[in-house]
Amino acid sequence: QLQLVESGGGLVQPGGSLKLSCATSGFTLDSYAIGWFRQAPQKEREGVSCISRSGGFTNHADSVKGRFTISRDNAKNTVYLQMNSLKPEDTAVYYCAVQRRPWVNTCTTSPRDYVYWGQGTQVTVSS
Repeated sequence: QLQLVESGGGLVQPGGSLKLSCATSGFTLDSYAIGWFRQAPQKEREGVSCISRSGGFTNHADSVKGRFTISRDNAKNTVYLQMNSLKPEDTAVYYCAVQRRPWVNTCTTSPRDYVYWGQGTQVTVSS
């Protein structure tokens, strides 16, 4: 059974850092790109970052460039999102998801290109 489980969210002050993890099971992780997405209340889900199956290609939304880093450890079946210099506008539920097409050496941050979503982890940035 395919599963993605996000963890690492919480409450952090502006300027702080968090590292999210996406633990996967039930499929061959190194065949797929993985994306991180977020959804704030009353807003649409938006792409944050993505990483290709080998980790050689990454992409980030303009709003997080220079602050967020995505990485993966295929041996541990886990993808990470390191978030630094957090801002109140980063507050959202963060999700990881599997890109629809396997064996592609790039990735996108468009939610419509992804299937198999985790349940999400809440990130709140507030003083």
